[in-house]
Amino acid sequence: MTTHLRSPDRHLSSIRRLTPILTVALSTFSLLAGLVAAAAPATAAPATATTADGPGVGTPWVVTLGDSYISGEAGRWAGSSNSDYRRADALGRTAYFDNPDGTAETIDRCHRASSAEAHIGGGVNGLNLACSGATTATSTGKYFKPGIDFYDGSAGKGQALMLQEAAATRNVRMVVVSIGGNDFEFASVVQTCVVNFLTSPSWWKNYCHDDDSVRANFTAANVAAVRSKVARALGDVATAMSNAGYSTDRWTLVVQTYPSPVPSGSGFRYSESGYTRQSTGGCGLWNRDADWANATVLPTINGALLGAASDVGLPNVRTLDMTHAFDGKRLCETGVGLYEEVGLPSWQSPGAVDRTEWVNQIRTVSTIGNSPYYVQESLHPSYWGQLAMRNCLRQVWNGGTPRSGSCTVGNLGTAKLTPSGEPSMLLGPLDKG
Repeated sequence: MTTHLRSPDRHLSSIRRLTPILTVALSTFSLLAGLVAAAAPATAAPATATTADGPGVGTPWVVTLGDSYISGEAGRWAGSSNSDYRRADALGRTAYFDNPDGTAETIDRCHRASSAEAHIGGGVNGLNLACSGATTATSTGKYFKPGIDFYDGSAGKGQALMLQEAAATRNVRMVVVSIGGNDFEFASVVQTCVVNFLTSPSWWKNYCHDDDSVRANFTAANVAAVRSKVARALGDVATAMSNAGYSTDRWTLVVQTYPSPVPSGSGFRYSESGYTRQSTGGCGLWNRDADWANATVLPTINGALLGAASDVGLPNVRTLDMTHAFDGKRLCETGVGLYEEVGLPSWQSPGAVDRTEWVNQIRTVSTIGNSPYYVQESLHPSYWGQLAMRNCLRQVWNGGTPRSGSCTVGNLGTAKLTPSGEPSMLLGPLDKG
């Protein structure tokens, strides 16, 4: 997958050269019985509204807004293989093509996968306006990243404005938002953690959780600032729906939290010694940093989102807690593995969903040159993870009466597939702890 590294002294200069690559490695937060061989990917293309549709009229729609964890980033890959990428290639090179004729992306690098959770089906249309790399506010540059605002410029429109325009001609009944991870600068946090792992030996570990640059993202002041940004973005969603002609009793706002993408330190299947965690597993983190990510970072980020959901003060807010949705199926977790490790030929093999990971590997130099991978796919829900989140969202939809809940793998941790090819998930009560 990545370059094999044996000695921090020998390879320190090469690792430093990887740092610019790792800087863009993660475009958003992420600190993610068997399928028969003939099964097809469970996908659904966004439908087209008719002129007769509008607020309260026509087929119901679910719209998703936010960043890569809801746009479908990494939704092409069903697990991972270091020997042959085709083993895990569920959707192929057109996985992120979302324009009307399916030939390109509507916005370059937004990576709105056809496996994304917006498309719950069952007589409900889905519209995915999320964008990988988005923050609460729109940013322009090499790649346009629409935030959840009313930006309107030559580069494009903000997601709130896109929602407003879409809702005017569609019967939007539920809007789902996952945002905030990029406002916490999580890409730079993971970059630091991986570089620290690769440039320090197991007998003299250089942790990232105590680095000043990392800790600065999780101070009380910054947490409060991000919470305020998310609340403002949620307020813009409400304004967009009001401007499109909706009262609060005609639609529901669902605030979705982030899942844990890696296990705590004791749950890794690769040793801390050597560089196997990154060179084979694509999960170059020290145990103590992984513990910190699950015990501190994830609760802090998700807490800010849930706080913002309360701060916005709307009567039609529900929450979907994804914290433990991937437990048992996370990157490098014991109990799952690469296709060559678990002895399965491909993602279509019976049992593949239960024996392979639901979170994509952290990739560095493996994406250089003629590679099918994007660096930005790193540490995001893969095909199985995207479909698992879709299964949860359909349960939140609840036949048109949206409800809150916490999502976990059903069937006592066994990801039995539904007839549509999704992992069967359990939507339980929210954890009040």
